[in-house]
Amino acid sequence: MNFQKKHCVAMLLAGGQGSRLMVLTENTAKPAVPFGGKYRIIDFPLSNCVNSGIDTIGVLTQYQPLELNEYIGNGQPWRLNRSHCGVQVLPPYAKSKKSEWYKGTANAIYQNIAFIERYDPDDVIILSGDHIYKMDYAVMLRRHKETGAACTIAVMEVPWAEASRFGIMSVDGEDRITEFAEKPREPKSNLASMGIYIFTWSKLREYLVADEADPTSENDFGKNIIPAMLAAGERMTAWRFDGYWKDVGTLVSLWDANMDMLSPGSGLNLLDRRWPIYSRTPSCPPAYVGSKADIGNSAVAKGCEVLGEVKNSVLSYNTQVGEGAVVSYSVLMPGAVVESGAVVQYAIVGENCRIGRDAQVGAPPETAQDPDDWGVAVLGPGTVIEDGEIVPAKTLLDRHHGEVKA
Repeated sequence: MNFQKKHCVAMLLAGGQGSRLMVLTENTAKPAVPFGGKYRIIDFPLSNCVNSGIDTIGVLTQYQPLELNEYIGNGQPWRLNRSHCGVQVLPPYAKSKKSEWYKGTANAIYQNIAFIERYDPDDVIILSGDHIYKMDYAVMLRRHKETGAACTIAVMEVPWAEASRFGIMSVDGEDRITEFAEKPREPKSNLASMGIYIFTWSKLREYLVADEADPTSENDFGKNIIPAMLAAGERMTAWRFDGYWKDVGTLVSLWDANMDMLSPGSGLNLLDRRWPIYSRTPSCPPAYVGSKADIGNSAVAKGCEVLGEVKNSVLSYNTQVGEGAVVSYSVLMPGAVVESGAVVQYAIVGENCRIGRDAQVGAPPETAQDPDDWGVAVLGPGTVIEDGEIVPAKTLLDRHHGEVKA
């Protein structure tokens, strides 16, 4: 089969277990976690690709891939249902004798060299499936071409106190990378890698093959590929990004990003028609707001039924809030039900949860005597809270009603 040459192919790493999201990723991959009422996390990099003119995307899956595979389908919601390109799900490669899990981010790309070479690309962009942001990759690609770099890395300044959590770049006056340290204890810079890389394909292929042949390698971009290229003197450039970006790999960051969506000053504007975020949302009836309902500064998706009070919250499609119930500073994922008289505050309520009458889930920060005792309450998908039951702040419950330690 002949495939049309592509100037750039995107490879989207979506196989992470998402262990820091705990009860929310027990049965689903992190990129498939709901966000913002109607989206899944993976909608953001997929939509960025389409809006940037990149129409050939490989999605590399591994952990609990079923829901993610079904969600992506043929790529139609993102306009990626095309012959000989579009989006393709790439599980670990099945060899003639055995299947092999992806051993690291670099190994995942190595196992899919044949997929990339179908399109004979000049460049390959490597993306992560667990970030919330809007970015024009075409602008970054132009920078990559103009500098003649073998690798261009998207970076942004982070608070110095958080710099040790990231891969940190040191650059010269032309933003050429001079030093790279993966999660350094004593960072020399606060210029952090966003995990978004553009590589000249011929160069990347060379380093992937060499890395795979090294039995001591962890087969990771940050730990192995990038340091190897830097040590070899390859031209590597930093591309500065100044828009909204959040790694939603923790429960707190996921809750924060949902709340950011409700704050005009946060930079996360999902109403911008010039850069739409596409999603596969089930067909739902219009949202219904009862005569006694009180809604303020909230996102309410289609299919919702709101009879009570909802403030500073995100209601995903097909959720219900009963009469006299109160939901504040919370995220209700698809199918969640809050029955009459229940109070949900500072919480993430997973898909298809049911909170019984007059129950309480979560509490405001000011109720805690010690700040360390407070946190967002989280209910895993399918959890049932009985009538009158109290779920304290910072509690994590799975659907078996087992408490999970943070």
